[in-house]
Amino acid sequence: MTTEQGLPTAVRLEPTELRKDPSALAAEVLRLCQQAAMHAGVARREELRARGVSGDIIDQMKLPRADDLARAEYQDDADAGAPSSWMRSV
Repeated sequence: MTTEQGLPTAVRLEPTELRKDPSALAAEVLRLCQQAAMHAGVARREELRARGVSGDIIDQMKLPRADDLARAEYQDDADAGAPSSWMRSV
């Protein structure tokens, strides 16, 4: 769990994660916190729009958009070496 700014409020680790290199584990925790902050920002943007706040004001708040989040998640997957598709030919 994190705050809207991405600061962790609780961390739960699987025992297998504790076998990782500490710097790699810290980088993964940081990445997940940043991703949680982006999710919260997108949700806040949608909430404000639903309440009728003008798009200009929301833009000035520099909240991330859904496509910003999608790009960040795609980049995270690419950096981790995840396949672009789980589909395979049969």
